[in-house]
Amino acid sequence: MDTLQTIILALIQGITEFLPISSSAHLILPAQLLDWPDQGIAFDVAVHVGSLLAVVIYFRQDVINMTRAWLLSVSSNRGQPLSTDAKLAWMVIAATLPAIIVALLAKDFIEVHLRSTTVIAVTTLFFGALLGFADIKSRRQRVALEITWRIALLIGFAQVLALIPGTSRSGVTITAAVLLGLSKTDGARFSFLLSIPIIAAAGGYAILDMLSDPPIFSWLQLGLGVVVSAISAYLCIKL
Repeated sequence: MDTLQTIILALIQGITEFLPISSSAHLILPAQLLDWPDQGIAFDVAVHVGSLLAVVIYFRQDVINMTRAWLLSVSSNRGQPLSTDAKLAWMVIAATLPAIIVALLAKDFIEVHLRSTTVIAVTTLFFGALLGFADIKSRRQRVALEITWRIALLIGFAQVLALIPGTSRSGVTITAAVLLGLSKTDGARFSFLLSIPIIAAAGGYAILDMLSDPPIFSWLQLGLGVVVSAISAYLCIKL
């Protein structure tokens, strides 16, 4: 894999991770369409680490407040009402579990049967249309709801669909949030916060997988991938 491929794929990952289009699909398709060599799992992990750094940096104050509140809720006496930040942290954790469980159970099936260009094309079109419908609905919605446990868990179950290549994680979670009554702003914020544990979990699992069968890779390419992905993802979130 040359430097140009490294930069292009890292840019694609950073830009598409937090847009309502599938980042995984856009990492798969260029290699197939341009006959590039497979970038390998190590590079995929690197560019996802870049995306993770971007969202953590952008939402650093939220992350700090939620982490402190969550730790306090764990160590404090039971029965005390949760603070807003602690409640949000627990909601993010609970909403992350469905995707992690399904990913562990269905990993092999997804890898073998769902990584074709046909599946990617169909899911991209379907969820793109669904997102368009949700956008129209949000414009007609007069009163936006506040996030509840029910809404958070349903968004978490919707995130499971993002395991199918071609399905945008941010797109499907924001769509679910809007259809459930949240404003687009609140839905996007929860989706971005929800990306932190799921990307971290996916990256951690991939690293463990690599340790059992270490791939050959260039540290320079991985470092470049992290930096380019982080910068492009941060700018995408900011814009």
